[in-house]
Amino acid sequence: MSKGFVIMAQNTVSTDYIACAKALENSIKCVMPEANVTIVTPDMLPYGDLAPHSDWKLVNDWQVYESSPYDETIKLEADMYIPQDIMYYFDALASFDVCVCSHIRNYKGKLSDVKAYRQFIYDNKLPDVYNAITYFKKSDFASKFYAIVRDVFEHWDEYKGILICNVNEQVTTDWAYSIACHIMGEELTTTRIMKQFSMVHMKQYINDTFTEDWTKELVYEFTNPLKIQSFPQQYPLHYHIKDFGSKLNDHYR
Repeated sequence: MSKGFVIMAQNTVSTDYIACAKALENSIKCVMPEANVTIVTPDMLPYGDLAPHSDWKLVNDWQVYESSPYDETIKLEADMYIPQDIMYYFDALASFDVCVCSHIRNYKGKLSDVKAYRQFIYDNKLPDVYNAITYFKKSDFASKFYAIVRDVFEHWDEYKGILICNVNEQVTTDWAYSIACHIMGEELTTTRIMKQFSMVHMKQYINDTFTEDWTKELVYEFTNPLKIQSFPQQYPLHYHIKDFGSKLNDHYR
């Protein structure tokens, strides 16, 4: 069966996600030279760009299922960095049709239970998942999962009518995946046992920084792997501050 990484990359007015995706691809190839990587740009979407005049490109995320050319896929968000070989994820998650990351860490590698960014999840008692790393294989189950993600995006006003949330709240990919995990079964779409299937999330409260822009507070070194405050990164890193992608590209050049 073919296996590979897929990165959704859709530029907005403020962010060059394609550049971020190329930096991510470089980081993957650095530690997994033989890995298959596909960057999905808007012209590659099977249903086209559903938000051509908006910066809210998350509405296209569900198209990753049909966009992937692989039998087994690990979907990664564009603003990430991979510090070491994670091909073992494919074997470790092979019993799943879909598995969404449900563990996050700080830059020191410690598991985090910070709830500051997850009010919607906790208010609605939904699975606490992070779509930034999602494993799926081509299957009826995964097809149904992504059909739900699509439905949430396309009928968000109806979902808001039965959920606890701000009436002005926009649907995010994490919220859509969380609802899909709830409907399809949390035990079938997440793993509590394999805590290595996790990522470092560089948000402010997770890392105890003074502001959200960690790059202005913490010392980072472009070694192999990347070091932050002298801590070598061991897990996929969601760097969050998009300008960091250009610094990664400069490093790889």
